[in-house]
Amino acid sequence: MIGLTVIFMHTVYRTILIKDKLKNLSLHFKVYRFKIENMIQKWTKTFDQYYIFKYVIKWFIYIIPVSVVVGSMVALFLWLLDFATTVRWANGWLLYFLPIAGVAIVALYKFKGKNADAGNNLVMDEIHKPGGGIPFRMAPFVLISTVVTHLFGGSAGREGTAVQIGGSVANYFGKIMKLKNEDLRILLMTGIAAGFGAVFGTPIAGAIFALEVLAIGRIKYDALLPCFFAATLANLVCTLYGIHHTHYQINFHEQATSIGFFHLKFNYKILFWVTLSAVLFGLISNVFSELSHSIKSIAHKHVKWKFAIPVIGGVLIIALTFILGTTDYLGLGVTTQSGTGNSLVNAFKPGTVDNFSWFWKIIFTVITLSTGFKGGEVTPLFFIGATLGNVIAMHTGMPVDLFAALGFIAVFAGATNTPLACTLMGVELFGGEHVLYFALACFIAYYFSGHSGIYTSQRVSVSKADLTDHLNPKNTLKHIRENKNNGNEKTN
Repeated sequence: MIGLTVIFMHTVYRTILIKDKLKNLSLHFKVYRFKIENMIQKWTKTFDQYYIFKYVIKWFIYIIPVSVVVGSMVALFLWLLDFATTVRWANGWLLYFLPIAGVAIVALYKFKGKNADAGNNLVMDEIHKPGGGIPFRMAPFVLISTVVTHLFGGSAGREGTAVQIGGSVANYFGKIMKLKNEDLRILLMTGIAAGFGAVFGTPIAGAIFALEVLAIGRIKYDALLPCFFAATLANLVCTLYGIHHTHYQINFHEQATSIGFFHLKFNYKILFWVTLSAVLFGLISNVFSELSHSIKSIAHKHVKWKFAIPVIGGVLIIALTFILGTTDYLGLGVTTQSGTGNSLVNAFKPGTVDNFSWFWKIIFTVITLSTGFKGGEVTPLFFIGATLGNVIAMHTGMPVDLFAALGFIAVFAGATNTPLACTLMGVELFGGEHVLYFALACFIAYYFSGHSGIYTSQRVSVSKADLTDHLNPKNTLKHIRENKNNGNEKTN
């Protein structure tokens, strides 16, 4: 009995010792775990890449739904646009209903559009100062109204539609995800990148465009990777639907030249004419922007019944079509029904476009977009620049396809104040062999377009010249234009 008691007491004692040891081990483990966790935290704080990795993963997840929806809607839009163009070509009488189509579009936005009528400028204003919101209805409204504009013969583009689709969709998902204003701002920029990259098949240019278009002279890189992800994914989604973008090609190949002992990797004669042409491209982009804003302002100031404005615009388009005896300036202008005549594709061939085709495309597009019809300005700007480049090349003996390409991107660069994005667009569309000429044309056109542009909500962060009244970073092109007009009125 005594032996059993001793054994029992010994077992209890051993159990207590083991329990104490386990307790001590647990305490030691907690201490070590705390030390390890503390060490990991200190380690991660010393490496920015940890937070960058989290940032990249976060934004990649955020942009997936935006890019998929935007890419899908752009694919639908491009398909409908091709369908509408084909139908219009087969039924020329549709042009007579352009004024009625314009009234329907204006009525749609007036009674159901809320603030969606502000278009691209609303998207940019919301990025500058989130809060007002972008109605989701903007996406279907602008898609439908742009297709209607093209179906009945209005001269318009597609970039504005894609950007508005991107901004509207991004804002919708931003609200669902309850993002803070700063994150919502970046998501809206990814929407612009996705729309632009998908509609033209230029994801790199789309990403840079979204960063560059907001403010003249200043780029914030906080949205660089998100915009690149969004533009690339949206373009991929769009192409998966079987959408094919127009292919352009420059057959001219550079040959090095020499001046005395100096061996140049470019042709100095071409460089000279590129420089002069770029000045003209910039001036033409200024004319396009100012004419667009002026006609719209005059129409709304002097025409009291707003539904009469699209009627007047539609009648003018019909009249000009009959006066000129051609339908080449209706619609996008990328191709024509017969394959011949004035078109964006034909501008890359010698002797295929009229000397003033660029001028008439300006008139047709400005009337269309300033009187209530919907669509973008960029594809018409491509047409204007490419045909002007063709005319310059034909009269100077320069390579036609090269100068058509230069006008294509440079007039766009001047009108949107996005020289870097347009240079990259040139590389994506035409290859990198002539990138020196691309950059020169876009940079010079950007300067000579002045403080003007097709987006009046664009801010002027850095003036293009020593003009101190433009240096306020809160100044927009709209404010600058109003100040100029007020100054002219006071002078007169």
